[in-house]
Amino acid sequence: MLGQAVVRTAGVGHEVVALGRDELDVSDADAVRRRLEDERPDAVVHCAAYTDVDGAEGDLRAAMAGNAEHPRTVAGAAEAVGATMVYPSSDYVFDGHKGGPYVESDTARPQSVYGQSKLAGEHEVAGASPRHLVVRSSWLFGAGGRNFVDTMLGLATEHGEVAVVSDQVGCPTYTGHLAEGIVALLEGGSSGLHHLAAAGRCSWHELAVEAFRRCDVHCVVREATTAELGRPAPRPPLSVLVSERSDAVVLPSWEDGLGAYLAERAVRA
Repeated sequence: MLGQAVVRTAGVGHEVVALGRDELDVSDADAVRRRLEDERPDAVVHCAAYTDVDGAEGDLRAAMAGNAEHPRTVAGAAEAVGATMVYPSSDYVFDGHKGGPYVESDTARPQSVYGQSKLAGEHEVAGASPRHLVVRSSWLFGAGGRNFVDTMLGLATEHGEVAVVSDQVGCPTYTGHLAEGIVALLEGGSSGLHHLAAAGRCSWHELAVEAFRRCDVHCVVREATTAELGRPAPRPPLSVLVSERSDAVVLPSWEDGLGAYLAERAVRA
């Protein structure tokens, strides 16, 4: 989802080279080095990732490879050609027990293997490339991949009733808006660690209710607790991200993001 959004956004005013896994195996250090030497980019936005939060609980090796080892490889190759390395990270690096929004200087305490792998990736990228840009975001949805909004709309059509978690609160972020934010940070010459998530906050339950309302879908949305759903990976109960940086880029609200995505979804239908 994010990779496609970055390609669309950065393609306005910039030359973009988009590489899927068929074009470049990021686990192959020699192939990565050769490709970056050929292209000589100003920036590398590394959108490849291991994203199966629950699956990571039983596959530490794969999560660490996808989210830490391979990004380190790409960051090293980017540094060698003088490119800024962008590493998208996650609100799941926090335990969710602060009681308020998280800023960049807050201590990360990931509770899941997925969160641990993303934090490890942040450290690996920072260690491999002084010209790094680590961008933490939250609850991504958008075109080009599986996402919560599509899942909920599909379940509503099939069943007419869904149970959705109401005790996890975050910042659902539209990938189109996140891509715009990443490009803005690059154009502004920013570096280091940035929180870049939609403005506002809501629970998964509230997001589902709002998506149904906007699509005029009649579905019973039952509130459920995290414990009731019994997912393998622990989730932070409150992982709202805000930025304390003077050069922060502020994204639109999650409501605006939902509206933009549903409009895009309607065009693609």
